[in-house]
Amino acid sequence: MATLAISGLHVDVLTETGPIEILKGVDLTADSGKVHAIMGPNGSGKSTLAYSIAGHPKYRITSGSVTLDGVELTKLTVDERARAGLFLAMQYPVEVPGVSVANFLRSAKTALDGQAPKVRTWVKDVNAALNKLELDSAFSSRSVNEGFSGGEKKRHEIAQLELLNPTFAILDETDSGLDIDALKVVSDGINRYTAGGDRGLLLITHYTRILRYVHPDVVHVFVDGRVAETGGKELAEELEANGYERFTRKAA
Repeated sequence: MATLAISGLHVDVLTETGPIEILKGVDLTADSGKVHAIMGPNGSGKSTLAYSIAGHPKYRITSGSVTLDGVELTKLTVDERARAGLFLAMQYPVEVPGVSVANFLRSAKTALDGQAPKVRTWVKDVNAALNKLELDSAFSSRSVNEGFSGGEKKRHEIAQLELLNPTFAILDETDSGLDIDALKVVSDGINRYTAGGDRGLLLITHYTRILRYVHPDVVHVFVDGRVAETGGKELAEELEANGYERFTRKAA
């Protein structure tokens, strides 16, 4: 049972003119076996939440707590958070020229497990993961995200999810820029990850279209740096029909 518990989280973003508070007291608990979706308008702080949990240096936690199975993540380095079981799929994955997908994945697996995977079985595992994401084996020889289409970047992130099998995954707008075919492939990968019931998922999205394929158990509406309301999948249906006006008006 994996539990991500966020309590009273306040976060500043560091800018040239000084710090600006983005998260203003986030309280949220997400357990494994359930898909938690975070929805909200642009600028509400959804991505800030994801990057803060992962340990991005641009975001400064001024108060509050984030624990994964009781381990306080805010006191850990980025790599220690990954070894504790946390995974972040970024909205805009960065390019790593000169580092092949194959080497990147093997290095990540080695860092997590403390020992390198056996080459023969690892190659089979990588090819199998890529195949499930409808990427051919030659994809593994390309430099990470260099020249990738939007769909290839997101499929590569889900291949990482499949191979690294973290305890808890945060997916930041994984549906962004995907056509319908790629959306289905990516959604299938997410559903494989959650199928066992022992993994946690926080899915950040603007739109409900991915929620047609990855069905949420809990929906959190994020407005002005806080969780404005929590409900079931019917809350996502309300947002699809009426937008965020009810929540943004209340926050104003």
